[in-house]
Amino acid sequence: MTELLIIKPSSLGDIVHGLQVATSLKAQCEDLRISWIVRDVFAPLVRACTAVDQTYLFERGGGAKSFLKLMREVRKTKFDYVFDLQGLLRTGLMTSRTLAKHKVGRTDAREMAGVFYQKKVPLPPDGRRSHALDILLQFCPVLGAKAELRGSLKFREVESLNLKFVDGRSGAKPILMFPDSRRAEKRWGGFKQFTEILLREDRSRKVVWAGNNYLPDRSAFPPSQFLNLTGNTSLVSLPALIRRAEWVITNDSGPMHLAAALGMRTFGIFGPTDPRLFGPYPLNAPSNFVVQAPVGDLKLLPAKEVYARFQRARARFEK
Repeated sequence: MTELLIIKPSSLGDIVHGLQVATSLKAQCEDLRISWIVRDVFAPLVRACTAVDQTYLFERGGGAKSFLKLMREVRKTKFDYVFDLQGLLRTGLMTSRTLAKHKVGRTDAREMAGVFYQKKVPLPPDGRRSHALDILLQFCPVLGAKAELRGSLKFREVESLNLKFVDGRSGAKPILMFPDSRRAEKRWGGFKQFTEILLREDRSRKVVWAGNNYLPDRSAFPPSQFLNLTGNTSLVSLPALIRRAEWVITNDSGPMHLAAALGMRTFGIFGPTDPRLFGPYPLNAPSNFVVQAPVGDLKLLPAKEVYARFQRARARFEK
C-alpha cells in the first residue's frame, strides 16, 4: 500500500482540480491510499469524494497551537509521498513537518515554499501559461502515472432539502446559476436581468440560483419558475445539485470547475481572469463554453449579449 498525503487547503476551485488529480491517480495506481489536508470550511466536499480516504482539518485562523495540533495528528502516519499542490509558505511548512520518504512540490511555488521540497515537478510545455489543472497533473508521473485525467470524479450522494426542492419541480431540468464569486472583480452583476430574459422567453423554463452567500431576488420571478437557494447551498450537497441541472451558468468560481469536472454543460462568465488558464477544463470539451467581458471588465458585458451567446451554445446541443 502506497500512502500519499495531498496538501491543498484551499480554495474551492483549486480543491476541485486537486480532487481530479487524486481521482486520476487512484484510477492509474494500484494499492494507493490518499489522505488530504484541507481547510475546515472545504472539508465536507473533500470527505465526500470517493478518491480520498482520510482528511485532516486545517483551521486557518487557529494560530500556532492549532497548527501544531494538526501536524501532530499528521505525523502519526509515515507517508511514502507528500504532494504540496498549493505551493505557499504555510503548506511548505506542513510538508516539512510530515514524516515522508518523498516530499514533492511545485516548481512555481511562492513565498519560498520550494526550500521544503526534495523534488519539484516540472511545468507543462506551455509553462506558466498552462491551465491550472494541467500544472497539477504534472504530479502524476511521480507515481508512474500519466499526466492526464483518468477515471470519473465521484461523490457520495446525500439527502438534502435543497435537492428535494429541485427534484420536486415538474418538467425539464432547471438551469442552475451561481451568481456569486469569491472576488468582486469576477462577479458579474447581470444575473438578475439574464434570469428575467430567460424566464420571459421560455415560460416552461425553470431557474435555480445557488451559492454560499445569500443574494436577494426581491421576489422578481414567478415561484413556479424560480428558486433561490443562495445562502442555503451546502458544500456536501453541491455535486448532487449540479448533477440535477440541464446547464450550469456561473462566474469564474469553484462551482464552475466542479460542474466541468462532473461533465455538465457549463457556461462560464469571465472578466479579468484568462479562461485559457482558469476556464472550465478542458476548454475544447463540447460541454464547456465561456464568454469574456470586453477588456476584462464585467461591467461592460450586457445581459442581452450573454443571453445571445448562451442561446448559441444551447443550439449546438439541439441540432
